Amino acid sequence: MKHNRPAVFQDPEACTDYILSRVGKNIVLGLALGLGKPNHLANAIFNRARRDPSIRLKIITAITPEVPGWSSDLERRFLEPILERVFGGYPPLEYALAVRRRDVPENIQVCEFFFRPGAFMNYEHAQLNYISTNYTHAVRDLMDNGINVAAQLVSAERQADGRDRYSYSCNPEVALDLVPAMRQAEREGRPVAIVAQVNRNLPYMYGDSEVEPQEFDAVLDHPDCEFPLFAPPKESVSTQDYMIGLNVGSLIRDGGTLQIGIGSLGDAITYGLIVRHEHNDLYREILQRTGILERFGQSVEKHGGTDPFREGLYGCTEMFVDGYVHLMKHGIIKRKVYDHPAIQRLVNDGRLQEEITGAVLDQLVAAGAISRKLTANDVALLSRFGILDPQWRWDEGELTNGVLRIPADLDDPKARQALEAHALGQRLQNGVAVHGGFFIGPRSFYEALHQMPPEERRLINMKAVSYMNHLYGDEELKVLQRRHARFVNTGLMVTLSGAIVSDGLEDGRVISGVGGQYNFVSQAHALPGGRCIIMIRSTRGSGAHATSNVLFNYGNTTIPRHLRDIVVTEYGIADIRGKTDQEVAAALIQIADSRFQDELVRQAKAAHKLPADYRVPDAFRHNVPERLEAELGSFRQKGLFGPFPFGTDLTDQELILAKALRHLKDATNGNKGKLFQVKPLLASLAPPAAARPYLERLGLDAPRDIREKIMQRLVTHALAATGAI
Repeated sequence: MKHNRPAVFQDPEACTDYILSRVGKNIVLGLALGLGKPNHLANAIFNRARRDPSIRLKIITAITPEVPGWSSDLERRFLEPILERVFGGYPPLEYALAVRRRDVPENIQVCEFFFRPGAFMNYEHAQLNYISTNYTHAVRDLMDNGINVAAQLVSAERQADGRDRYSYSCNPEVALDLVPAMRQAEREGRPVAIVAQVNRNLPYMYGDSEVEPQEFDAVLDHPDCEFPLFAPPKESVSTQDYMIGLNVGSLIRDGGTLQIGIGSLGDAITYGLIVRHEHNDLYREILQRTGILERFGQSVEKHGGTDPFREGLYGCTEMFVDGYVHLMKHGIIKRKVYDHPAIQRLVNDGRLQEEITGAVLDQLVAAGAISRKLTANDVALLSRFGILDPQWRWDEGELTNGVLRIPADLDDPKARQALEAHALGQRLQNGVAVHGGFFIGPRSFYEALHQMPPEERRLINMKAVSYMNHLYGDEELKVLQRRHARFVNTGLMVTLSGAIVSDGLEDGRVISGVGGQYNFVSQAHALPGGRCIIMIRSTRGSGAHATSNVLFNYGNTTIPRHLRDIVVTEYGIADIRGKTDQEVAAALIQIADSRFQDELVRQAKAAHKLPADYRVPDAFRHNVPERLEAELGSFRQKGLFGPFPFGTDLTDQELILAKALRHLKDATNGNKGKLFQVKPLLASLAPPAAARPYLERLGLDAPRDIREKIMQRLVTHALAATGAI
């Protein structure tokens, strides 16, 4: 169908009418992962299908943002003001509410290929309609499912000519490959609609994310359809997290490549790398006093290092998290890569520095990248990277800036002298410090991106997931860029064979998804010098309820044992690539919590995976939380390893209350009945004056009934137990 793209709408209902006119009443709607969902448009399409049963709607997406809820009145009192402050104005997604209410209409199907971790474990519609796929296969699977409508948020920026240009901003990772695939399907007869909803709160990202308006069939653009970005607050970083981060940080090699993820573990790694770079003597002392160098020094020396980052790191990551912004700010993420193999090879070899000299011309000739008699393509290449001043252009065998003319012949001494005197650039241009696929994070992250000068923001190139997540296509360039790659991912559990459990339980329920984890694991095995580091918290739960995440075996795995590489827990590093089953089992037991080591040894011996006379070495028999707390305690007294190293959206009062309420929840183990078993004890306890500000915050300073009085006394008890009063 001939049409002028894009059609611009100010009303989601009118845009929905347009979509139906293009594709009909059988809609397969692909929504961007996470932050990039066009909430107003998605809601309009969903509600239209809910009102009209003749419409068949299939939604395919991943990581649906939802404002957190509460499970008790006490949690509501604590969370409600925080949620309004942090998420106020964020429009809920109607399809997610329907899944939560268990009332998805029969003519609507909601499919996800990656759940927000733990969000839909007990929701039948979600579990029935989960699609298991590697992220690099998302476009293929969307096309196989018959996608005919693609919709996502975009940012907009006014150009010098007065026209808007759009940026995929937070989510180019699927769109950059999906749109061409859908246009090809359109040419083959499949009606499609590619739709954008503008939200200028999104940071405008340059590079591959930038697209012309003609990319879209329709654009929804009205101030009423712009809304605050979904911004999950920072998680607190525990001792367990910090120790994992310190172990991981010691495996990162200067001049290398880094992938890290979201959450407290990502913050722990970022924090440890900053300490390593800026307070190196202190960092080495920390590694010595925590025993990391004594027990795992061989792995540190072989794979990583403890020196500051002289050359710096390059980020290659599916998820671009705020940790990269902090690492850029502190001069750690600073190694630039270039999208041309010959240029990148010269940079890697140290023969091409940022400051341009005439010698690079001969080196590029020797590499076969340019000819001695420069062609128009040669000049375009040299100009793109700043080797030639961009004001010079090729014209019929000569270089000209409109005033001077120089023969484009590197063998002509006079021409060569004139070229170097007048046409040579000053500094290498168009380098990239981070390649990312999508982003989501706290409000401070979005603000930092907004405030970055454009030249700094251009160091971050958001690209298709097919670029970051595997080596197919441009293999030579990717291998050159991704030297000493360290792809750091998180798992839930690890078996003694080295298999990783990351996405689901052995009863079949899905917790999250495979996402790109498998892609980075296999890529690490393919890259020369590449390693994949899987972080596993050695235990979950606390006290008598603690269980081990290092298991002999498990009924579901995400990464098979034959792709085992490096596993890190808070107790150390297990380098298990290419090792025998006996060596793997022993290495993993050595970084397990000591409360569970004997049982793991027993199981391994019973399966003939450890010899009958094996015993855990004494150096690894003290893997208990109390030791870690003591080792970090002295450094905490110096102001290090705080719970929120990069800030928080919570007030100091709310942090204290959060700690007290966590203690209360652990003490009752989630059993609400126990709240009332302590009623006689609490009747005689009057809240002290120090508790009043906290009780006022929860609306419990003047209890109106026995239930509120009990909650008041329980909170007071928890505040006292956690040292707040």
